[in-house]
Amino acid sequence: MSTCARSSQVEDSGTAGSPRTIKSRVLDTGASLVQDFTPVKQVCAHLHAFHVYANDPTRCVEANHYCTHLTEDIRQCLIYDSPDHNARLIGIEYMVSPRVFVTLPQEERKLWHTHEFEVKSGLLIMPAPAGVPTSVWEAAETAEMRDVVPLYGKTYHLWQVDRGDPVPMGPPQLMGSFTTHGSVKMAHEKGLDGLLTGRNQKFGVDHHQKAKMRENIPGVEKHPDADAALK
Repeated sequence: MSTCARSSQVEDSGTAGSPRTIKSRVLDTGASLVQDFTPVKQVCAHLHAFHVYANDPTRCVEANHYCTHLTEDIRQCLIYDSPDHNARLIGIEYMVSPRVFVTLPQEERKLWHTHEFEVKSGLLIMPAPAGVPTSVWEAAETAEMRDVVPLYGKTYHLWQVDRGDPVPMGPPQLMGSFTTHGSVKMAHEKGLDGLLTGRNQKFGVDHHQKAKMRENIPGVEKHPDADAALK
């Protein structure tokens, strides 16, 4: 299935299993009041982008990143198919600074992707919370994008929701980001246009406007080993 697909609500997506029972909901509510979720509480940023399959760049999926900073050089992100309460956890992404990236073995570096194009094109956004003035949030988002531009990411998806799998099936899939206008055009022909339009409407953004706002973000010197899986 070589198409871009926006995930729907879990109840409508063919996910395996019966609807949640009242007992299940009550038990979860009780646990949330007494247990400590420290690792999850360290999430400090929600980034929205689109990931492409390394073995088939015409396939792409919505990727909501919920990221934690381990250090100034390493971030780790949980990837969900939507920002909704019943979102499916579909993958993980690690991001590292250039100074960490260059220490990796050459074969390892080939598994990592760059972020400059998706930042500068407006494909990567940081959705604004309700009630925050647009001008204030845009300044914060642009600052975040400056920090993300030089980072390298390694992403695996475990659940291929775009093909309708009811549970995570098969081996993990190496994913990448859009890195050129050519890759975007190829994906547009397979459905990215509708996916991007839906994202823009959902969060009230215009990626063309985002691109203009980010024109002054300096470019970076990308390591030649990065993005190899998508070439």
